[in-house]
Amino acid sequence: MKLYEAKPGYTGTITSIDGDTRFLSRITSIGLTEGCKIEIMQNEKNQPVLLLGRDSLIAVNRKDCERIEVK
Repeated sequence: MKLYEAKPGYTGTITSIDGDTRFLSRITSIGLTEGCKIEIMQNEKNQPVLLLGRDSLIAVNRKDCERIEVK
């Protein structure tokens, strides 16, 4: 499923990240990589998705969430 589809409390693993080199560089620099375990903290419509990954609270905008697959 796409990251933006996950409900608060969901725990899973990032399985793939799709995008150009600039996007991949930006996302990996904040610690989100394939195999990273995450927990969704907040996911409200028209708001960034808040997730806990690598012991950090990270806000990911909804457009970027469309490029990230979780399982």
